[in-house]
Amino acid sequence: MFTQLKNIDTAFKHIKRFSLFLIIGNVTAMCFCIYKCTQAVEFAQSRVHILYNGKLLEAAASPRSHNLAVELRDHIKTFHEDFFDLSPDDKAIQVNVGKALYLADESAKRQYDNLRESGYYNNLISANISQELTVDSTRLSGNQWPYSFICYATEKLVRSSGTVYRKLVTQGELRDAGIQTDNNPHGFLIQHWEILANQDTIIQK
Repeated sequence: MFTQLKNIDTAFKHIKRFSLFLIIGNVTAMCFCIYKCTQAVEFAQSRVHILYNGKLLEAAASPRSHNLAVELRDHIKTFHEDFFDLSPDDKAIQVNVGKALYLADESAKRQYDNLRESGYYNNLISANISQELTVDSTRLSGNQWPYSFICYATEKLVRSSGTVYRKLVTQGELRDAGIQTDNNPHGFLIQHWEILANQDTIIQK
């Protein structure tokens, strides 16, 4: 009788051990399935399909932080080109500067008002001067908002008597505006913007 009870106890221990291993195995398999499903969903969400000219193209999505420096530089470049690419036409100047002012705060508006009051735009119009700007380089600093920058650019002023090149240096900060719009596709704002230098370097006749 004691032998039979001992056999029953041993069998119960075996069943208990087997059940424990089975539960652990099931939990492990479930966790692995959940992990793989999550991985598959993340991979699917990182693929973007674009319909272009009747063709389906696949693109990879990445976190904004991966391209933040590129976006910041492009925002700075776009702002400076809109602000300083000028033709001898008052309406064209207002349109271009208007686009630039969407990308910056009141510090850019103050610079615009100062230039207008000093007769800068009137001189361009009266002398039929076309002004083009090329951004040479942009130096970013900081690892959190707001990011500081210094922009180095070259202005080309074309007039009937010749061509003048100017060296332009500006500085300011960039902050996240929190929303992207048609007028501000990157969603950044330039603040505390000021012109450090704007001097003639080469005069061609």
